[in-house]
Amino acid sequence: MTFIDNFLNKITMYRLVLYCLIVIVGAAVLFEFVGILSNNPVELIFSVLVILGTCWLVNTVFAWIFSVDTSVESIYITGLILALIVTPVAATDYAGTGFLVFVSAVAMASKYIFAIGRKHIFNPAALGVALGALALGQSATWWVSESLALLPFVLVGGLLIVRKIRRFDVVATFAAVAIITVAASASHGDYATSIVLTLLHSSFFFLSLVMLTEPLTMPSSRALRIAYGALVGFLFVPNIHLGSFYFTPELALLIGNAFVYAVSPNGRTILTLIRKNKLADATYEFVFKPDRPIIFRPGQYLEWTLGHRFNDDRGNRRFFTIASSPTEKTVRLGVKFYSPESSFKRALWNMKTNDTMSASNVAGDFVLPRDPKKRLVFIAGGIGVTPFRSMMQYLIDTKDARAVTLLYSNKTAIDIAYKDVFDRASREIGTKIVYTTMIDAEFITREVTDYKERTFYVSGPHGMVTAFEKTLADMGVSGFCIKTDYFPGYA
Repeated sequence: MTFIDNFLNKITMYRLVLYCLIVIVGAAVLFEFVGILSNNPVELIFSVLVILGTCWLVNTVFAWIFSVDTSVESIYITGLILALIVTPVAATDYAGTGFLVFVSAVAMASKYIFAIGRKHIFNPAALGVALGALALGQSATWWVSESLALLPFVLVGGLLIVRKIRRFDVVATFAAVAIITVAASASHGDYATSIVLTLLHSSFFFLSLVMLTEPLTMPSSRALRIAYGALVGFLFVPNIHLGSFYFTPELALLIGNAFVYAVSPNGRTILTLIRKNKLADATYEFVFKPDRPIIFRPGQYLEWTLGHRFNDDRGNRRFFTIASSPTEKTVRLGVKFYSPESSFKRALWNMKTNDTMSASNVAGDFVLPRDPKKRLVFIAGGIGVTPFRSMMQYLIDTKDARAVTLLYSNKTAIDIAYKDVFDRASREIGTKIVYTTMIDAEFITREVTDYKERTFYVSGPHGMVTAFEKTLADMGVSGFCIKTDYFPGYA
């Protein structure tokens, strides 16, 4: 595992985005002080303070009005994005300062006002500057993209974000469609110049790597993500227009957001704790009653938000696989507790019956194949078995006797979670269940003699998943037949 992989595995997605934006803003201030950038550093610092202060104040007020838990990171992420796309102003520029306050207030308020099912529809920063242009006649300049000096910071930070959340599909689609459209609409056939200007002197990279990839405004399936990236990429090109109306980067993104909501209108669900069950050694299951049905496929994950005091540096949001099946009325969360535990897990452990938390952003492609004839092998390590619990329960409830073998590895027998469900799957639908302390190539060939005809699903700690990808590849299993569980963060 590389240093970058280690770093990305230890940091939450939102904290990574925040740090990348802080670095970009910090680099801009430094470059302005030394004369690499022509803007006034004092104006930038003033503008950042005005934007962040407005965002914090408006968010605090709306969070109190709507009685919801919020993430501190999201406040500052939105604020720093605004600071990088709206031209900085001097303290004596009252009109400019008013514009900063307006777009910041609208951006934060939009998370509550333009929300359906407690989930905001539009990228807040994009909506803030779009409504600012409509109401006050002043547009975002996307100044972060004006100088090549900041491009390395945008590229490195943006690529880290995309690697963390593994959304290269949407970014690659956006880039391909945008470049093709730019070339097709280039005047006098000057394709090269048009493409170079787009890549080096437009919002191309900042929009695609930082803003397009916001999880809450992105579809859950790969096919819809590709369609989303293609739509925004096409509308992003400055030459695209309807009559005399020309699209801007923020409008392209907002139209993409509207498309996402139309095709996958997942909202935020309030979950009420019913009970807590011990599954295995240091492993517990939290069973919740949702205030409305959650539409998902077995094996997908949710973003869970639990408000609590004294957050550690990982915040109050986590991504966890849904352990329950869509056929169940409750929502189950299986968690392994380690020492020292995070503030999130400590707050989760301290939840009492009837306490609530929220969940949103159903996502993930680690799901059962649509073709029931495919022969499958599930390889699980520790609490990485949770998506398989969801799948097995679904297969039991739907009486779907697929050819499935589960190889489940734990250090000891007392670490086995959801044994009741797996044993039931063995009895009722003929699933082959193998509990073991170690899985290697020899073990797989012995237990799954037709392994070259199987599709493998691997779930567990990142190091284990990476190791099994290599092991299976060395055994001659095609990469197309290896699916790995992934979500943007560990608890």
